[in-house]
Amino acid sequence: MRKIVSQLEETLSECGRPVEPATKKVAVTAVIKNPYAGRYVEDLTPLYDLGAEVSKILAERGVALLGVAPDQVQSYGKGAIIGTDGEIEHSAALLHPRFGAPVRAAVGSGKDIIPGTKKVGAAGSTIVMPMTNKDNIWDFDHMDSIEVTIPDAPKPDEIVISVCLGIGGRPLHRVGK
Repeated sequence: MRKIVSQLEETLSECGRPVEPATKKVAVTAVIKNPYAGRYVEDLTPLYDLGAEVSKILAERGVALLGVAPDQVQSYGKGAIIGTDGEIEHSAALLHPRFGAPVRAAVGSGKDIIPGTKKVGAAGSTIVMPMTNKDNIWDFDHMDSIEVTIPDAPKPDEIVISVCLGIGGRPLHRVGK
């Protein structure tokens, strides 16, 4: 892991109206070396365990940054940017087979899928990650997103991998179900 970047967003007012309680969302992002950059590898299973290891660290830090008990986290999401010497399948191997269990453990539950996105990109690429309610993906008030940009990452042989967590849904939400 080269670095971890954390971003906490707290919305206190929207359209001149107070948001009480304030909504919060956090993205905790790691920049890691891509062990398969620049070459084709048939068996990507070692990335499954790497995804689980990284997701545990990021999710636990995210809960701490939100300053709440794990079961108070309401929404989550994930994403990855693969540097240009990698391939999109590297992100699938990181984000899908084993990534979710440590996130769910860190937030106390999670009955629904963790929405995510992935792409190949150069340093400074932005990733916009969807967020949904951890226990009910159809809870419209928690359908949101957060974006992350790291100016010097990913380098061609790196991966940017992120977990996002939230409480409160969108500010002043009123769409319902």
